[in-house]
Amino acid sequence: MGSSTPDAGGPMTAAGTGSRFARAMRDLGGAQKAGAGVPAYTRYVNRPLGRRAAAAAFVLGGTANQVTVLSGLVSLASILALVLLPPVWWCGLLAGTGLVLGYVLDSADGQLARLRGGGSLSGEWLDHVVDAARMPAVHLGVLIGLYRFHEDAPAALLLLPLGFLLVSTVRFFALILAEQMRRYAAPGGADGPATGESAARSLIALPGDFGVLCLIFFAWGSLPVFLTLYALLFAGNTLLLVLSLLRRYGELRTMVRA
Repeated sequence: MGSSTPDAGGPMTAAGTGSRFARAMRDLGGAQKAGAGVPAYTRYVNRPLGRRAAAAAFVLGGTANQVTVLSGLVSLASILALVLLPPVWWCGLLAGTGLVLGYVLDSADGQLARLRGGGSLSGEWLDHVVDAARMPAVHLGVLIGLYRFHEDAPAALLLLPLGFLLVSTVRFFALILAEQMRRYAAPGGADGPATGESAARSLIALPGDFGVLCLIFFAWGSLPVFLTLYALLFAGNTLLLVLSLLRRYGELRTMVRA
C-alpha cells in the first residue's frame, strides 16, 4: 500500500490534489475486502462510491472517525425529514439522497482507515454503534411519519415498520454475535468456513441490502408505492433472517470452545 498518511508540505494545487486522489484510489483498489456473500448493491455500487469518498477524505486530511460521525449525522438528518416534513416528492428526494449518502460514508470510513495505515478498535466500535442506531432509527422514522401524516390509514399499518425493526435488529445482532463467537472458537482469528464469491449469492441477498432500503425512500411521496416496496423488502428480510439463523446455528454447532 502507498503512503498511509496525507502528504505533508507543498501547495494544495489542483494537479497535486488530483494526483493524491488518483494514488489513493489505486491503493484502495488493491486493498478491498472480498466480495463473498455481500449483497449486490453494497458490492457493486456502495463500496465503489465509498472508495471515492474515502479517497476524497484522505486528500482533505479527514479521519475515519470523522467520516463515521458524518455518516451518522447525514442519516439522522434524513430520518428527521421523514418525521418532520410532509410526505411529498421533495421530502422523499431529500430523505432518499441523505440515506444513500450516509450509507456511502458508512463504507468510506473503513476504507479510509485502511488507507491511513489501519483502523483502531475504538473506531470499529464507533462504526458498529452508528450502524446499530441507524437501522432501527430508519424504521422508527417510517413509523412516526406514518402516524403523523397518514391519520386516515389503518392502525394495523403501523405494525409493518415495527415488524421490520424487529427483523433488522435481530439480523444485525445475530451477525455480530456469530462473528464474535467464531473468533472465540478459533484463537488464530479465523472467521469460520470460507465461502467463494458468487454473483448469484449477492443477488439473492439483495432484499437484505441496506442500500436497497435507502433507495425506496425516493418513493416516500407516494404512500401506495412506498408501502408496496417496503412490504416486499420486509418479507424478503424475514425470509433471509430465517435462513441466516438456521445456517449460523448449524455452523456454530460444529465449533468447539477454545
